[in-house]
Amino acid sequence: MSSPYSEPFERPLDLLIVEDDPNLRSALVALVSREGAVTREAATLEEARKALAEARLDAVLVDLTLPDGSGLDLLGDPEAYGAPEYIVVTGDVSVDTAVQALKRGAIDYLTKPVDRARLRSVLANVQRTRGLKGEVVDLRSQLREFGRFGKLVGRSEAMQKVYELIERVAPTDAGVFIVGESGTGKELVAETVHQLSRRGTKTFVAVNCGAMAPTLIESELFGHEKGSFTGADRRRAGYFERADGGTLFLDEITEMPQELQVKLLRVLEVGAVTRVGSTDLTPVNVRVIAASNRDPAQAVTQGRLREDLLYRLNVFPIELPPLRTRGEDTALLAEHFLDLLNAREGTHKRFSSRALARLQALPWPGNVRELKNVVERAAILADTTIEPETLPLPPQAEAPSVANATLHVRIGTSLGDIERNVILSTLESLDGNKRRTAEVLGISLKTLYNRLNVYDAQTLAKPEDPPSS
Repeated sequence: MSSPYSEPFERPLDLLIVEDDPNLRSALVALVSREGAVTREAATLEEARKALAEARLDAVLVDLTLPDGSGLDLLGDPEAYGAPEYIVVTGDVSVDTAVQALKRGAIDYLTKPVDRARLRSVLANVQRTRGLKGEVVDLRSQLREFGRFGKLVGRSEAMQKVYELIERVAPTDAGVFIVGESGTGKELVAETVHQLSRRGTKTFVAVNCGAMAPTLIESELFGHEKGSFTGADRRRAGYFERADGGTLFLDEITEMPQELQVKLLRVLEVGAVTRVGSTDLTPVNVRVIAASNRDPAQAVTQGRLREDLLYRLNVFPIELPPLRTRGEDTALLAEHFLDLLNAREGTHKRFSSRALARLQALPWPGNVRELKNVVERAAILADTTIEPETLPLPPQAEAPSVANATLHVRIGTSLGDIERNVILSTLESLDGNKRRTAEVLGISLKTLYNRLNVYDAQTLAKPEDPPSS
């Protein structure tokens, strides 16, 4: 695998070098210029602030000790200067100095004399961070326009919170623990975290701990040597080695045997694996994202998860909401899945407004996975339009009666959409009985028919979504 620093930058980085010693400043300019970056120079905080105000810069290399103050003073309000990335340059190699700089917002630091290989690594990190910010902006644009965040679909308030957490944790290397019912999309969340991280160009490996035989899970995770057990006819790299440099997603971590959890904890602590049949340590650089459909604290109480392993994995928890609490996302997801099927099969099938209302009213114990399967079966059964009668739903999935049904409406929803949702949901709750629906809503039967005709016409006239990126 080639070095991540061997590729040229997409466009030259625009850097400001703040250093009061003219000889050191010239040396830094020469080093940075060799890496293809465009440089500006400043000798004081005052000159630096002027340069930052005049141009939108990608990064600032700033000395900590300047004639008119500390270089850290520049980091106080990065938004005022277009939020460049800050790298501090210091002759003080103490840990406290580096930690202080990172806490103030610097993404990295360099020590004098500056090592060229180290400089290249830092600049590559700046380039990748800039790219990640652009990707998040693109995803936010998709969310506003199409209700999508990468591969994730949904614009409900509950999912908005999930997207915000993903944005915050993805650029870091912190461990993530995703909790959610089966079928809520835990692997998609893990994959999105990976794609928005600095490891996004590396390998993403997903492992279901509950699907592996207990006798083979150690070999699968850590690898084995030839002859280490019956059937081991060659050396084999485990999932950790295959994910080296990237991300390893351990789904259903609470299903992993306790004795393996001890070994997993050791790997996370030392950053190396020992293959079955070997005593040698093999270094691995892997970000681990874990997930479970069980409450982690309860899993510890029940003896399914080691408490020390939970502390190690649960640095940044993300809880996924069940589909039944996501309101309008049910219809959005259903149409998304149908669009994918139409593209795959070359068909042009659609949902009727009544079918979407029926889907919206159901509890979905199997969550998004169950919805996807229902949509696929309905598309097979329907000719052109999927009606409620076409939906292959079990008897227990009947919509609730109007007496105890509720409808969640997102703040900011137009009155027209609210009226549509109320009418269609009431009609569905009353099993399509239009006369009874009109009575319950306090409108004439003619008005109800007129509204339904309008909704069907709007569904037919719905433009095709532009292809997602």
